[in-house]
Amino acid sequence: MARTILVVDDSRTVRQQVSSALQDAGFEVIEAADGVEGLDQLNAHSEVAAIICDINMPRMNGLELVESIKARTATLPVVMLTTEGQSELIQRAKAAGARGWIVKPFKPDLLVSAVRKLTAAQA
Repeated sequence: MARTILVVDDSRTVRQQVSSALQDAGFEVIEAADGVEGLDQLNAHSEVAAIICDINMPRMNGLELVESIKARTATLPVVMLTTEGQSELIQRAKAAGARGWIVKPFKPDLLVSAVRKLTAAQA
């Protein structure tokens, strides 16, 4: 059975790039344009195995989304995919429960490898 990944990013281009890389690797992908939509998708799709999430988004940013997710389910792995690289933000994301951090522009093979590791750990 294919693993389902939720991709949350306000950039349609980034969502398409991430989705393409993951789909080529055999994953199912659900997309959301911000944290609010991400929570809605998560509520609608209990089969989500991992989340790839941007930091800077309107309505609800990535850190708020991670904090909200972790309050409900501490086991769902989240990887932050962002242009931000400050150690303070990375520490805050990890404290909130993020399991990984990838800086844009990303290498598709590294992203797929990270997602495979996180979803295999749950199996």
